Amino acid sequence: MTSEVSYQGNLRTSCTHLKSDSSIETDAPTDNNGNGLRFSPTDLVATALASCMITVMGIRAHKSKIPFADITATVLKVMGTDPRRITEIQVEVVVGDDWNENQRKLMEQVALNCPVAQSLSPELIQNVRFVYTN
Repeated sequence: MTSEVSYQGNLRTSCTHLKSDSSIETDAPTDNNGNGLRFSPTDLVATALASCMITVMGIRAHKSKIPFADITATVLKVMGTDPRRITEIQVEVVVGDDWNENQRKLMEQVALNCPVAQSLSPELIQNVRFVYTN
């Protein structure tokens, strides 16, 4: 088992990672009858994409001895209707480390092929942009 999710009332859940006992809470978003005071479940899906990208980039950077200390990402989730679902996830990955062109290409391919990216529906648009500040 990976996690346990329990309903807390008022459209909130508590999610516990069983191995570490760490937890997060979710709320329904304000555009779907909720308070929007926590990540929504769909926010977590969108955020998981960026988190996975950065994680696998970090793994590859370590193996390839590529500097990896200044990486951030911003995420925008776009919802559709009929059915209500995520239609697009926009991710901007900002790299402050000084990578050469080959390192950039390698790390971008690693990110774009992360497990979460590969698990999402092909119908879901993954709009990923890399910005290099060095």
